[in-house]
Amino acid sequence: MSVVLMAIKPEYVELILNGDKWFEYRRVMPQKDVDKILIYETAPVSRVVGEAEVLTLVSACVDDLWKWTWRFSGIFTYKEYLDYFAGCKQAYAYRLGKVRKYKTPYTLEDLHIARAPQSFCYLPDDYISGLF
Repeated sequence: MSVVLMAIKPEYVELILNGDKWFEYRRVMPQKDVDKILIYETAPVSRVVGEAEVLTLVSACVDDLWKWTWRFSGIFTYKEYLDYFAGCKQAYAYRLGKVRKYKTPYTLEDLHIARAPQSFCYLPDDYISGLF
């Protein structure tokens, strides 16, 4: 199982945990397949608050990805979307499956992680099995 710790803004985390956001956009394609995302909610929360199963990775030109995903993207305007993907020819979105909110959020220290990722970081395949 391949797991990433992904930094996500609080307003999007809420939508993911509520089941209203099905796609998590990324500017960079991951180097390996991802099965699970640990959700690191950025400041002011600064905690790992849950996890999401990854059903698939969608890759397309910026305009096509928006057409296919916007209804469940959590992004409210096309301008926000274009601002995020400025300078990109390709766009990527993880299609999220089952989501689990942790009863008690974890600090990065709890998980033995030195610092929050800028976007995401891979965790060792056997890392998660010993934590939860």
